[in-house]
Amino acid sequence: MTNLETLEAQHEEALAAGRLTFQRCAGCGHAWLPPREECPRCLGFNLEWEDASGAAVLVSWCTYHQTPLPAFEDRLPYTVYMVELAEGPRLISGPAQPTGTTALAVGQRLELHIQNWEGRAVPRFVVLGV
Repeated sequence: MTNLETLEAQHEEALAAGRLTFQRCAGCGHAWLPPREECPRCLGFNLEWEDASGAAVLVSWCTYHQTPLPAFEDRLPYTVYMVELAEGPRLISGPAQPTGTTALAVGQRLELHIQNWEGRAVPRFVVLGV
């Protein structure tokens, strides 16, 4: 197993345990997802794991009404979020529940919910204040 595969496995294990983790560089303070072997900002190797608080904001989103992937046809329409965690890292995720007629807006507060999707723990988000 490569070092990157080990890092990815650690991240997956944390999700399975109900925690969203991310890495932060001890040198420059930059935080990111997904796991990497080096800091994407300074290329340093002194990396630490942190747990996300679960607080986030909506940066952007897209709702798909068509898909080239047969596995997703039964999910149409589906929404994909670009989320910024309170701690800084951004990730692509989705709603923890169907968005239906929920009005979305950049900057809306979100809350993390880890859900099982096809046998894997995945981070999803609920819009707060709706």
